[in-house]
Amino acid sequence: MEAWEQIARRQAGMIARRQLNALGIGRHLVRNQLAAGRWAAATPTVIATFTGPRPWEAEVWRAALHVGGESLIGGVSALEWYGLRNWHREDITVLIDSELSPEPATGIRFFRTRRPLARMRNPSQSLPIARVEVAALLFAGYDRSARTAQGVLAAIVQQRLTSPDRLLAELALQIPLRRSKVMRRALLEIGGGAQSMAELDVLRLCRRFGVPAPRRQTPRRDATGRIRFTDCEWALPDGTILILEVDGGFHMETEHWEDDLARQRSLSARGRIIVRCTTRELRDDAARVFADLMRLGLSQLCA
Repeated sequence: MEAWEQIARRQAGMIARRQLNALGIGRHLVRNQLAAGRWAAATPTVIATFTGPRPWEAEVWRAALHVGGESLIGGVSALEWYGLRNWHREDITVLIDSELSPEPATGIRFFRTRRPLARMRNPSQSLPIARVEVAALLFAGYDRSARTAQGVLAAIVQQRLTSPDRLLAELALQIPLRRSKVMRRALLEIGGGAQSMAELDVLRLCRRFGVPAPRRQTPRRDATGRIRFTDCEWALPDGTILILEVDGGFHMETEHWEDDLARQRSLSARGRIIVRCTTRELRDDAARVFADLMRLGLSQLCA
């Protein structure tokens, strides 16, 4: 195998023109490969050593190689590379030095920073990519939505990509950072057992309406004997258990919706009241959700 093939294979079929030049492969040879249809220009600085549709892994390498130097894959793109689910973004985020002005390329979003990129890199990856904690905190600090920012922190902990302690340690190194106080508070709550953005919302709403925090992720045996974990529970003075189950957007899919209905039936029992709401309701119509919970007995726990 030729040297360029070995490099391209490690980089999902992508190779930078500067890498080819370093191997003695000049512009005329590249031009011949492109003209013959064996290669394709992925960006002005990157060549795809294959033609046809490019898989996501190749798109990430294309973005990483486009600038080169100390630039790193960052943001949600980096988190997805590490395994984050349900947060896909079409554009690939690349962290670059604030003094650089790289040539724009379709599908690549540049994030300029004065922070030392070399310290942010994950040395265990051949792909030039930021560590999980760095990628998450910079995204959370500068995304337009504070809610989305906190949601991604909850998601990476819930999906076991990192821990609240590691995020808090990295946050201390990154200060000053926009939203650092908000992120620290959210991480402390996540570390206390709130495993999703919805659970964080419930904790905040409990403080707002003056009711005690619920028990979270409580194991319950359903009618078939299977152990299920409920989202939020309150034990009422008469012994009744009031359960709140929070549905995310994916629950609207028919398969998940029917599974949740079956789950609710199997968990239902004498002395248990099960209430369901969506994450959108918690965000946009919290007063109505808590009014229903109060009517069902939560008011008995108010301070």
